[in-house]
Amino acid sequence: MEVFLYKAINDQGRVLRGKVDAVNPADLETRLSRIGLDLVNYKEVKSKHKNVTGRGIKRTDLITFCFHLEQLTRAGVPILEGLADLRDTIDNKRLREVTAAMIESIEGGKNLSDAMKDFPFVFSPVFVSLIAAGEQSGQIVDVLQKLIENLKWQDEQAAQTKKLLMYPSIVSVIVAGVLFFLMLYVVPQLISFLSTMGQELPLQTKALIWTSAFFREYWYLVLATPIVVGVGLVAAIKTNPVFALRVDGLKLRLPVIGPILKKIIVTRVCNVFSIMYSSGITVLECIRTSEDVADNKAIQQAVRDAGRMIADGGGISASFAATGLFPPLVVRMLRVGENTGALEEALGNVSYFYTRDVRESVANLQAMILPGITIVLGAMILWIMAAVMGPIYDLFTQIKF
Repeated sequence: MEVFLYKAINDQGRVLRGKVDAVNPADLETRLSRIGLDLVNYKEVKSKHKNVTGRGIKRTDLITFCFHLEQLTRAGVPILEGLADLRDTIDNKRLREVTAAMIESIEGGKNLSDAMKDFPFVFSPVFVSLIAAGEQSGQIVDVLQKLIENLKWQDEQAAQTKKLLMYPSIVSVIVAGVLFFLMLYVVPQLISFLSTMGQELPLQTKALIWTSAFFREYWYLVLATPIVVGVGLVAAIKTNPVFALRVDGLKLRLPVIGPILKKIIVTRVCNVFSIMYSSGITVLECIRTSEDVADNKAIQQAVRDAGRMIADGGGISASFAATGLFPPLVVRMLRVGENTGALEEALGNVSYFYTRDVRESVANLQAMILPGITIVLGAMILWIMAAVMGPIYDLFTQIKF
């Protein structure tokens, strides 16, 4: 709804001015006529909350919001009054603005889920769909409890994903820093010493000299190339859907990291599917929403294909198996859930198993990082030492005592 300032005339011919919520000017005129006023003119007023996006709100703030709203609702406090209490007690300024805007929308005639749709940066499609299901079934308290558990699970998964991507990045930075230090500072000094020897240098020493010279002359290209390639990849991914699909598929096939990343995404899809299905949402709607949370084009395409096959009359497990992208465990548990009528429990078991597996895999990856750094740096130092010590050794062998 929009807010309108109006000028109207009552039955006695008196001019009245005021402010009222309405869907559009026709709805405004209808609302005024019901109270005996004839509309003269109007002006739409932009709400101070209209452009609130919700950026800057952390997942922990949203968990606290849901927890307090669940407690108030469980105690029998109406939603509107509960939101008003939250608006006055929330510490996060942005979330306080969002709550105030939601109150304004609900007072204008929207329900809670529709009010949340205005803030997609705060309330995801899964969140809104579950709230809508809770409103329709009258089980809003249970839905809020499930949302709290889901948000906590998402927070844990985000931490695991961050660990998965952070450590390889740290290794790359360390190796690059050491490489630049060796090529720009250490190797030139060693080369100046070797040049005074006046003998033919071996191939590995020449290669070291060429590499060091390249770094000294074109260090800016060495630094700029990864940045330019990264920016180009991001731009291509955003503008070319086919390229984005191939890149996301390649991510899932990367050694070591790829399988873990795939498990994280599949766990996210299964967890959301399970929560939504247990809340009374249809299978096809669960699949459409699960597609949105995958955050990987290849997985999204597979979920979309499975949804089409299910809509055409195929079985759930057979449709997911036909995509060829979901692990056998997921397909097997879907088949068990179909046969026993406990699909949400089967998906919950998949989520539990993969959550534990991802945690152990990330821990193992962290344990591999230090040996990996040692091997890479050791190989670099061995190459430099062989390139420097080789000519010196040859010189000593030519000395006659």
